[in-house]
Amino acid sequence: MAKINENYLKLKAGYLFPEIGRRVRAFTEANPAAKVIRLGIGDVTRPLAPTVLKAFHKAVDDLGTIDHFAGYGPEQGYDWLINEVIEKSYKPLGVELKTEEMFISDGSKCDCANILDIFAMDNVVAIGDPVYPVYNDTNVMIGRTGEADEKGYYKGIVYMPCTEENGFIPALPTTKVDIIYLCFPNNPTGTVATKAELKKWVDYAIANDAVIFFDAAYEAFITDSEIPHSIYQIEGAKKCAIEFRSFSKTAGFTGVRCGLVVVPEEVMGTTSTGEKYSFNKLWLRRTTTKFNGASYPVQRAAAAVYSDEGWRETKAIVDYYMENARIIREGLASAGLTLYGGLNAPYIWLKTPNNMSSWDFFDKLLTEANVVGTPGSGFGPSGEGFFRLSAFGHRENVEEAVERIRKNLK
Repeated sequence: MAKINENYLKLKAGYLFPEIGRRVRAFTEANPAAKVIRLGIGDVTRPLAPTVLKAFHKAVDDLGTIDHFAGYGPEQGYDWLINEVIEKSYKPLGVELKTEEMFISDGSKCDCANILDIFAMDNVVAIGDPVYPVYNDTNVMIGRTGEADEKGYYKGIVYMPCTEENGFIPALPTTKVDIIYLCFPNNPTGTVATKAELKKWVDYAIANDAVIFFDAAYEAFITDSEIPHSIYQIEGAKKCAIEFRSFSKTAGFTGVRCGLVVVPEEVMGTTSTGEKYSFNKLWLRRTTTKFNGASYPVQRAAAAVYSDEGWRETKAIVDYYMENARIIREGLASAGLTLYGGLNAPYIWLKTPNNMSSWDFFDKLLTEANVVGTPGSGFGPSGEGFFRLSAFGHRENVEEAVERIRKNLK
């Protein structure tokens, strides 16, 4: 008889966003006339930039010709895309990377999970709280943890609370850890980290032979010139950090699927006999065995993002979302709510009024204002009492949602 992976049974509830979907469906079925505005899941709403779309169409047409047809591509991505990203996105930051150190994928969500394949099970993992649920749940799924306690913390994971008191920047672990998840600009809190703050983490990782998983999916939304876009802007980070990036939010590829991982050759792990081995070689082996690469048209479209015209158009879309964030932030702050984020990230992290629980506030907004957001507790125990709103909406919907929430709070 085939046996299941019982680690999945440790997960206490369904994935956060399907649960939100379930509640919204139940409400809309019972209230078909209600106009529900969704500012919950961070899905984009603006069309692809014209230059990107043109490149996408041309690449599809290429597949219909003998001269330009493309079959299997390199599993780690085409050099022409990798080199374009290095030249246009990393070099301006003062970061030098080799072509062999970047891997193109079908999205950073997959990468954040799949990277665990090349790390031993007895590594001690540190994760922020609240945090993007994929970090936590994938470690549970592979069997790194024990059961969850009454708080929701899984035995075997070191949790780093991100609270109002510490500015949503976690403190360094007080015990030695081997893998550290960092996400800046942060999902869900919208917090950013300065170079000085990131330097503390790099220094810790080097001193403790740890590896940082740095999720930079929202780096394109940074507006403060003093805030780093990449962990590799920090001295020493190429010795200890693996960086994930995504075209999903930057260029509206949530349905197109394209991301990338940077694994510097200098990032080393240790064998059971104490020998050093490059994680870059392991990730290359994993990628070429388990992945056939993002599709040719998708990679052509991704390369067009970094053309001069493509980036101007893409940046205009990013600016559109950040204007939405300003409208939400200022509109709700004037209504008396305490808010964070929304300045260098497309997420607004608000404190629920009157000590209301996160899910109670979700239900209140859904049923009374017909607005969907994301309960903070869905991102971890330290998210209780907070709520995330996304700026990825149509302008008229964002403006209407703000007015509805304001009226609902009176």
